[in-house]
Amino acid sequence: MQNKDQERGFKEWFLKNWTNKPIFSTTIALIVMIILQTWSLGFDYDSVGSWFFTWTNNWINILRNNAGVGLIALGMSFVIMSAGIDLSVGSTMVAVGAALMMLIDRGPNGILINLGIEGIPAILIAILLSLAFGYFLGNLNGLLITRGGIPPFVVTLATMKFYRSVTQHFMQGYNPRVPMEFLPISNFQIGRFRMMPIIYWLLIAAALYFMSKRTTFGRQIIAVGSNERSANLSGVNVKKVKRRVYAITGFLVACAAIIQVSRIGSMDYANAGSGYEMEAIAAAVVGGTSMSGGRGTVVGTLLGVLIIAVMNNLLNLIGVPPFLREAFKGIILVGAVLMQKKQKTV
Repeated sequence: MQNKDQERGFKEWFLKNWTNKPIFSTTIALIVMIILQTWSLGFDYDSVGSWFFTWTNNWINILRNNAGVGLIALGMSFVIMSAGIDLSVGSTMVAVGAALMMLIDRGPNGILINLGIEGIPAILIAILLSLAFGYFLGNLNGLLITRGGIPPFVVTLATMKFYRSVTQHFMQGYNPRVPMEFLPISNFQIGRFRMMPIIYWLLIAAALYFMSKRTTFGRQIIAVGSNERSANLSGVNVKKVKRRVYAITGFLVACAAIIQVSRIGSMDYANAGSGYEMEAIAAAVVGGTSMSGGRGTVVGTLLGVLIIAVMNNLLNLIGVPPFLREAFKGIILVGAVLMQKKQKTV
């Protein structure tokens, strides 16, 4: 009898947490996917050490390949928390990446080399200007939304088209040469692994976690997303908060662009960042960020990114065709939104 009561109590506790705590349900889902991924990777190796190295290397590659979109997802989660949306993140990344490569180009058209600036000083200046450019583009979105009174969907859809098309136009036939000393930013090895993008991602996530939990601005984002009118009556400068959220997202996109360029030494202006907006939205929502605004966490978004990343790796391991992988993302996204609706009715 006591065992049945304990079993019933555990079920009630589990269902309550699963329904009401997004991080709990997301963590459980991630654990299940990691188990499936590990099983799919197989155990046919010469030794435990060999298997563990392969497993670790696989995970390092997963995290490294998703660090860029992970940074963008963090910005997207704050945008959605403020009851907004940003469809321009992929195109912003391309625009910032193009500007970065023009600055550090070692060829005759390189901006900084023509100014007599080379080496480490040129790299530092290029990074700072790129971050400022990303912040500017994000801030421009925020200004059009807050000052122009245009819905976020419309503004960011327009800038998504504008940023990419203008970048493609000006970069036609231009093949900048990225200096070798720029590549270690993402490719510097720690032991046998190239982990720098992962470290950048986690450090920035820690800073954003602190901002969301320990600063007035972090609380204001939630207040604006929960009820804009009440936040305004409480003395919150709603327009300023929204503008800063989009500017921060632009800054994070610039970080992702720097990682991308330093990883591969180039950028495909037609395809780079394509679909990142959907990846970022999916990760944020899967991690418990409410599409109606007012709720979300940095930890939840990190878990959401990992779920999407592990799912992609798992589907690749079991041989699911690439086109069908997007269908699974759609199913997960719809399921996450349905879970949010269930949480509201409980």
